[in-house]
Amino acid sequence: MDENFRKLNSYINDLAERGDLTDEKFLALITMPDGETDEILQKKADAVRRERYGTDVYVRGLIEFTNFCKNNCYYCGIRRDNRALQRYRLSKDDILSCAAQGYDLGFRTFVLQGGEDAYYTDERICDIISSIKNAHPDCAVTLSIGEKTRASYQSFYDAGADRYLLRHETADEVHYGRLHPAEMSFSNRMRCLFDLKEIGFQVGAGLMVGSPYQTAENILSDLRFLQKLNPDMIGIGPYLVHKDTPFQEQKNGSLTLTLRLLSILRLMFPYVLLPATTALGTIHPNGREMGLAHGANVLMPNLSPVGVRKLYSLYENKICTGDESAQCRNCLEQKVKSAGYKIVTDRGDVKREP
Repeated sequence: MDENFRKLNSYINDLAERGDLTDEKFLALITMPDGETDEILQKKADAVRRERYGTDVYVRGLIEFTNFCKNNCYYCGIRRDNRALQRYRLSKDDILSCAAQGYDLGFRTFVLQGGEDAYYTDERICDIISSIKNAHPDCAVTLSIGEKTRASYQSFYDAGADRYLLRHETADEVHYGRLHPAEMSFSNRMRCLFDLKEIGFQVGAGLMVGSPYQTAENILSDLRFLQKLNPDMIGIGPYLVHKDTPFQEQKNGSLTLTLRLLSILRLMFPYVLLPATTALGTIHPNGREMGLAHGANVLMPNLSPVGVRKLYSLYENKICTGDESAQCRNCLEQKVKSAGYKIVTDRGDVKREP
């Protein structure tokens, strides 16, 4: 056993025991060579996940209800200036129909995700939230609709929304500026996350792994920020290129590094709800199953009408755009079972205490 392997192994053991490391040790794990140490890290993370959540996998029914967006993020396929994209909006009835179908398929959380679309006023969003909650009172409603005022967030919470997903993307302000136009503000993104937390939402943050110009030090900043925020959910996935963006010449993020970071996050936050993202399944045919084996415990299959799934194109070649919801759900169940886990019908709330 060489000295470097012994050292990395000791860092993994330290992280498993204490949930934290020095900056130097974190950087060593982030940048370590692919190989046997990844396998050790994966096994530690899976053990911690099983200790807290067993083999249960929570499913969230994703309803992508609008691909209009006022923002112009350089990496995103639904950015404002993408003229090649056919735009769509779902009606309230469309959304409720997706939720009803999802409920019959065993979903007990619905994730309403969309671009920052001014058509969906606070009043409309609150009406949709309360309608879903009235129809399915045993379900959770998660929103993923971007940066809003504190008053807007409060109104969503009061209407019955339980959770809010807002990826911070990067915790380094300079890096943030290289991914977003000047009209977007790093400080506002941070403000939003802490407002959501103070209001009482179960909050999710996250990052793209391998986003353009990202360094190991940026990832370390992300880990430190997540420790400060202490979120209930952390969504990470590999950065995937879209041809109709300014980053069309950039490279996709790394599968290996994404899986490694899933394991690191599981050891840092044993309680966290950690999705194996669609982006993982897009970059590798078994990516989501691999994500589960590396500490993830959430999947977010698509409940959107098949006719619009290809149009919600944050990145290219997204999987499951042609499947009906029932097909998608049944296929996923078999994949999860073959990986040694089981999908459960449950709201899937965070378990901060064992």
